[in-house]
Formats: sequence, structure tokens, C-alpha cells
Amino acid sequence: MLQEIILPDFENSGGSLQKIHVFFRFFGREAGTAPVVLVNHALTGNADVTGEKGWWKELIGPNKCIDTNRFCILAINVPGNGASGNSEHLLHNYTEFTIHDVARIFSSVLEELKIESLFAAIGGSIGGALAWHLAVLKPNLIQNLIPIATDLKATDWVLGQCKVQDQILNNSVDPIHDARMHAMTFYRTPASFSAKFRRKRNELNFQFEVANWLSYHGRRLEGRFELAAYKLMNHLLTTIDVSGGKGEPSAAAKKISGSIHLIGIDSDLFFLPEEIRGTYRELSEVKENVSYHEIKSIHGHDAFLIEYEQLSQILDSIFNQNNTQNEENKYSSLWNR
Repeated sequence: MLQEIILPDFENSGGSLQKIHVFFRFFGREAGTAPVVLVNHALTGNADVTGEKGWWKELIGPNKCIDTNRFCILAINVPGNGASGNSEHLLHNYTEFTIHDVARIFSSVLEELKIESLFAAIGGSIGGALAWHLAVLKPNLIQNLIPIATDLKATDWVLGQCKVQDQILNNSVDPIHDARMHAMTFYRTPASFSAKFRRKRNELNFQFEVANWLSYHGRRLEGRFELAAYKLMNHLLTTIDVSGGKGEPSAAAKKISGSIHLIGIDSDLFFLPEEIRGTYRELSEVKENVSYHEIKSIHGHDAFLIEYEQLSQILDSIFNQNNTQNEENKYSSLWNR
């Protein structure tokens, strides 16, 4: 069930005070009875992380890698992403917000819910970047930080792609459709396209299948995503920088007390794996509890939504480690008092 918390006077980075409606869902064990895992959605995602329509249902659920029989799963909609179904909650002053503002909002929600510790915070792409910002904001909050296919800063390449997206969203006569078509070209790879389409034409409209597929994804997103939400989420990508523009991002990240598990994708053309490996090298010089893992795939950035078997193998050592059992026993003993 979608639940709501209202923050009556939130001040964003632009200095504006406003009421923020935050919508979230719990899955699995009841809050207070099990370790909590925060799952952050990607750009067009939402809090439906598991269940029939869950976008990560292959990874999260009963007896799955992130086991809802053992964990309390919390998923929060980024305010303004339109997933509440109420267009009044879209943020039309979206340029005043940063991803650090969203991390502050998530922190306030956790405080309202009386959640003082997270066993893990995990997310892919912008969801992982949001986890980075939350960890820097609250260095002792997260025991296991798991950013996937993302980094602690937006590179010039990411900024450039977002600029093109912004131009399409603000100037196209068919903005969501056209922006999504463009985005799918850097979410995947040339090898992924070649393997999937092989220059085939559609028998009905004689268009190349790759063109039909791109248009299909554009139309599909139109049916479930608001233009204002797309503009906001694309803008937030450009604000990723855990240093707040005040130095090296890795210097801010080294204050995080929990373990950091970096996961890259070898073919990612958006958040490049060499950038994430560089972050690993920098952090491993000042922190012992940092690791790097890599998904092997031809599918590029979207591989974190495709390569579930590899991702499960990487995450298994985190979510099925001995101290996970100790965490469960702690909550069980508190609950049974």
C-alpha cells in the first residue's frame, strides 16, 4: 500500500519553502522486526520494487536474493516523479532541487518512520547516486552502501547527454516519446542492438525493427510518465556530486562508516565502468571496507535491469553474510521481549 508523509516546510537548494508530499511502500517484514533495506528507483521507476508489477521482482521477493521473508524493504518515490498518480504533486520549480535535496527529504522520511539504521541502501543509476548522497549526508546510517551503474559525480559525458535530453524535453512537439528514444540509445550498446535486431525490417510497416522498438519505448513511457517528472529526474542527474561542488567527491565519501560495494557494468556507455573503478581506487586508499564488482553484459547501462543472475551472485555475499543473520537475531530478540 502506498503511504504518504508530508514535509510542511521543506527548503530546497534554491531557497524556496514548500510543502513536499512523499510517497513510499514497505514490503516484506514489518518495520521494527527486521533489518531495513532501502531500495531507490531509477529515472522512470517508482516504489513498486517487487510484487506482480515490481521492476526488480526478479531480485526482491520471498526466498530471492533480497529476501522479503528476512528483510523489511522500504522504497520511496522521489518527490515529483509523478508515481502518486496526483499531478498536483509534480514539482514545477524542479530546477531549484538537487539530488542532495532529495537525500535530505529521504533522511526526513526515515526520521519520521523512526528508522535509525539501514542494513543496506541500494539503487541503480540515479537511484544509486541518491544512495551515495544519503550516505554522505548521514555517514553512520547505512551499513552496506550498494550503488549500481552510477558514480559519486556526474561526468561531462553524463552532463552532455542530459543537456540533449533537456533540449528534447523542452523543444520537441513529442517530448517524452522523443527523449525516451534518445535515452534508449545510450542505455544500451551497439552490440546489444546488433544482437537484438540484426538489421531486420518489420513485415507490416517495413521499418527497421530497431526504429519500431525505439518508438515503442517512447510511446510506452508516454502512457505512464509525466513531462514534468521527466524534466525533474533528468535535471537531478546533472546535480550528482557528493562534494556539493566543494572539493573532490571521494574526500566526502571517505567519511562513510559502512561498507561500500561498488558495482559497474563493463559495457555501460552512460556511467562508464572506468570512472567507477577510479572511484574504487581512490576510496580503497583511505577505507578498508570498499569493494568493486562488475557485471559482464552486452546490454550496457540497462544491464542492472536485465542481468539478474549475475547481480544476484554479486549481492548474495552481502545479503546472506553471517552478520545479516546476527542482525535478524537482534531484531527478533527485541520483537519478542
